Amino acid sequence: MSGGRRRATPSSREEEPRAAARRAEKGGGRRAAPSRRAETSRRAAPTSRRGEARKRRLLPKLIVLAVVVGVLGAGYWAFSFVKERLGPAPDYTGEGTGEIVIQVEEGSDWLSVANMLAEKDVVKSADAFYQEALDDQAKSTLKVGAYQMRLKMSAEAAYRALTTEIVPADVTVTVPEGARVGQVVEAITAVTDIPEDDLLAALDDPTTIGLPEVANGNAEGYLFPATYTVDTGETAVSLLSKMVSKTAEVTASLDIEGRAAALGYTTEEILTVASILEYEAKLDEDYPKVARVLYNRLDIDMPLQLDSTVSYVSEREGDVWTTPEERANPSEYNTYQHTGLPPGPIGSPGEKTIEAALNPADGDWLYFVAVDMETGETKYATTYEEHERNAEEAREYCRDSDIC
Repeated sequence: MSGGRRRATPSSREEEPRAAARRAEKGGGRRAAPSRRAETSRRAAPTSRRGEARKRRLLPKLIVLAVVVGVLGAGYWAFSFVKERLGPAPDYTGEGTGEIVIQVEEGSDWLSVANMLAEKDVVKSADAFYQEALDDQAKSTLKVGAYQMRLKMSAEAAYRALTTEIVPADVTVTVPEGARVGQVVEAITAVTDIPEDDLLAALDDPTTIGLPEVANGNAEGYLFPATYTVDTGETAVSLLSKMVSKTAEVTASLDIEGRAAALGYTTEEILTVASILEYEAKLDEDYPKVARVLYNRLDIDMPLQLDSTVSYVSEREGDVWTTPEERANPSEYNTYQHTGLPPGPIGSPGEKTIEAALNPADGDWLYFVAVDMETGETKYATTYEEHERNAEEAREYCRDSDIC
């Protein structure tokens, strides 16, 4: 028995060779003993088969590795070849001039930063800067943040500015012209660690941020549009106070109180007119003209009928129109429903619109309408019939434009 199997009975055909073998032995012939080499070969056979299987399994991996090494080697050779043939990448010399803030965003790498610096003319070429990163034996880590840099820096100087000679840029908050209180809060929380709750609490307690009495406790229109540096340890109260103080500084420089009185208005009313101009006109040249239209209407108790004041209540964004439902809102800010100015500013006016409100153009216009939303072209009229022709031009423009 072998391996649990029974040996089969030999057939007659198998008997003949065996019998012949026995006869040969009797005749003095002996079967040759297998050599040691043959025995060794037989015993080694299973091991050789396992070795062959292992080789077959390793072969694909070795091929892939060879291909990868070949590609990398070819890439390095190609880079070296091109570099040798074309020479060094274009580069500036020196430490650069001027100032620029560079923001390194989350997920950036040295290559993307190299491209950004070249686009902003901080370095002359992305290749020159990237080569600095490749040659850095210390393999410095790129860190997210804002960096104070210069224009036209050598690649080496720019790389140092981001690795070993870092000058962190000041954190700043920019309040654009016309920004409303909610937008100012969003701008602050977007770039600082000041909690939104702290900002809202400060706005709810106007005495803490220095709001004047004429504001009636409402900071709308008193957070002056400008760029503010956020100092170390800045708080909601201290930052908002800066904005209120800036409004007081600018209005004082324009002699708003005296000039407003000469026109028959208060400081608060002038700021309200100026805030409306931020939304109703696009070009500097139109600010004084639109101001004149508003004053002409106020002089004859004609409703101002301004979509900007209606949108302030409905918080509508994205276009220049309002709906009949919005215009039916009973809010005192709705200048379709109420004559006179709204109760207060509808945003933060800048110096140009405050000056225009204090120095309106001469004219007898009662109507105005923007007929080109892209260029800001505005037409004025003294009669409703003339205004309707201008309004139809505006409607025609909007039928063919996606801007409206």
